[in-house]
This record gives sequence, C-alpha cells and structure tokens, in this order.
Amino acid sequence: MTLILDQLGVLTPDGQALFRPLTLQVAPGVVTSITGPSGIGKSTLLAAIGGHLPPDFRATGRVTLDGQDVLALPAERRSIGMMFQEAVLFPHLSVADNLAFGLSARVRGRQARRDAVAQALEQAGMEGFGPRDPATLSGGQRARVALMRTLLAQPRAVLLDEPFSGLDPDRRDAIRRFAFDTIARARIPALLVTHDSADAQAAGGPVLTLS
Repeated sequence: MTLILDQLGVLTPDGQALFRPLTLQVAPGVVTSITGPSGIGKSTLLAAIGGHLPPDFRATGRVTLDGQDVLALPAERRSIGMMFQEAVLFPHLSVADNLAFGLSARVRGRQARRDAVAQALEQAGMEGFGPRDPATLSGGQRARVALMRTLLAQPRAVLLDEPFSGLDPDRRDAIRRFAFDTIARARIPALLVTHDSADAQAAGGPVLTLS
C-alpha cells in the first residue's frame, strides 16, 4: 500500500493557499516527517488527507492510496488512521474494550475479536492490562493503547499529529520507537507532523518542510 500526494494543497475560505502544493510518495512501512513553522498548516494538511477539513476549507490536488483517489470519499471510507497529541481513550471503557472499539468490521466472531485484542496487548507489552481503567495508565501506556487501537482498524495509512509531544523525555524515545517499529511491521505508510527534529530523525524516512 503506497500513499501518494500529488500537488496537494489547502485553500482557506477566502481562497488563499496555506502552503505550496505538496507532492510526495510514502512507501509501505515508511514514516515521512512533515515540518514547518507554526501556523503554516501542517495539521490542516493531515486533516485534508484524512477527510476532516472544516467545511469552509478546500483541498486541491490528489491523494491516492493503492491507486485510488480518496479525496472525494468521506473520512470513514478512506481507511486512514489518525493519532493526535493527546492519546484520547474512552474513559467509560476498559483498556480491552477501547481496543475492541477500534477493531475492523472484517474481524468477525466474538472469539476472533478477543484474540485480536489479546494479540494487540501482547504486541504493546501490556499483557494483563485488558480489564484496567484507562485512568490508571501512564501517558506512555495510553499512547501505546491509542496506537494499537488505530492499527486494529486495519487502516491503509496512518497520520501522526505531534503524538509524542505530551510525553515526558524519559518515556518519549521508547514510545516513539514502539510506534515506528509497529508501523513498519504493519507495512503501512505514515505521515508524521512534528516540531521536534529528534522525532523526524527517529522516524528514519524523508523529511519535508511546508512553506
């Protein structure tokens, strides 16, 4: 699965371009980093790809996944996962139920879904955490659960919007490496928006600057 941006741009409500149109190709398992000054539109770029632009903004160009142009599709049909700065988990659900919520509809049957959740917890190094209340997790643990929930939906691409900036420095490197290794194993393309050069360096893929 390859993610291709072809002259992708975003127009504001008054028709002004937020940044120069962006063209790039992201191969399966590769994390490409997007940098640039505050306010240039990095998060808006991800919103355009994921289908979450405000209604008065407009995307231009093309976004293709495995040859399919997705810009005309609603967000729920693009199969693009998203991780934000805050690892938001449903507070009224257990850790296991949070993961189950993200499961793709292609995983059918109660036992198959339980097995998928158990495997995700094992991959995250969190065996036995299924019954836990999300409020009892550390920031790093919440980040791991949020990433696994995103991947359980079997997305065709993943967008990462400053997902590590809320973590303390001691945990940031470990969670960052877990995220990038997990994306590489899943063989899906990813775009990372970051202000931190260490994030981009750890991602290991190309780095592009919006202007």
